[in-house]
Amino acid sequence: MNLKTPYLSRTLLGTLTLISTGLSGKDQESDQKIPSPQTLMEFNDSKSESPWLAVNDGVMGGLSQGTAAIKEGLLHFSGILSLENNGGFSSIRTPNTGHDLTGAKSMILRVKGDGRTYQLRISTDARFRGSRISYGAEFETKADEWIEVTVPFATLKPTYRGNTLDGPPLELSKVEEVGLLIGDKRSGSFSLKVDWIKAG
Repeated sequence: MNLKTPYLSRTLLGTLTLISTGLSGKDQESDQKIPSPQTLMEFNDSKSESPWLAVNDGVMGGLSQGTAAIKEGLLHFSGILSLENNGGFSSIRTPNTGHDLTGAKSMILRVKGDGRTYQLRISTDARFRGSRISYGAEFETKADEWIEVTVPFATLKPTYRGNTLDGPPLELSKVEEVGLLIGDKRSGSFSLKVDWIKAG
């Protein structure tokens, strides 16, 4: 279900128009701020930037179980997805990353999955009805195979409690959280390993 809101102001429409017609000179300058690609997260036990926290559908009465763990230099996101009690999602996030990704075009992840579809999630200081807005886009995995997936920031859509919003646009200079989510409407076990996360 989409939650269409009258969120787009004249200013936001103007911003979207600028994005669709190309970069201004100022934007081109800011585009040079980030090397391509820049490693944001590696998962060596001694170098992990912040703890990854699990947020499952239990907050809505669901029964899904998912956890995050860093071991052997990898981030492990695994658990069991349940569709009972109107549930159906499991997620992990790392709060307070404080990344300024100005100039980056996409997030790149090296992952080994199980053939299921996952989502990359990013949050900034943007709020809707007092709660944090998440910007997300799906990516596919191949069962038991290491691959690199690229998620363009332009494909991330703002959502609030699973409902799609009309805005505001993603401000890459104010990234506060990075997360992963599974909610592909398939019950059963899931497993995703992440080697690194980059922006470029």
